[in-house]
Amino acid sequence: MSRPVLEPSAKHPITIEPTEGRVVVRIGDRVVADSRHALTLQESTYPAVQYIPIADVDASVLRRTDTSSYCPFKGDASYYSVETTDGTVDDVIWTYEKPYAAVSEIADHVAFYPDRAELTVDPASA
Repeated sequence: MSRPVLEPSAKHPITIEPTEGRVVVRIGDRVVADSRHALTLQESTYPAVQYIPIADVDASVLRRTDTSSYCPFKGDASYYSVETTDGTVDDVIWTYEKPYAAVSEIADHVAFYPDRAELTVDPASA
């Protein structure tokens, strides 16, 4: 079964820009990501998403899961859970390891579900 591959358009725009400032992600009391190299992806009318270089995420807390999903604009997503002393937050991170060409900048970046992690953007620390 083939899956649709869609290109961003005027009806469904996707923009990717460098995030101004520092992005910090906490789960509980633990900082799990800290980056000055994040990207802001704005897709259509959805809330903007911060994509953080995987190199700026604490690899010691990441646990790859078997969860996957598909976006016709971005490709196949895989997921990570985060383990902290407070417990495991399941599938809190998604990543497009081989994103489609239109969003190739998000390769080697991850995003966090905002309802499961606390993400702050501090433009003053650019």
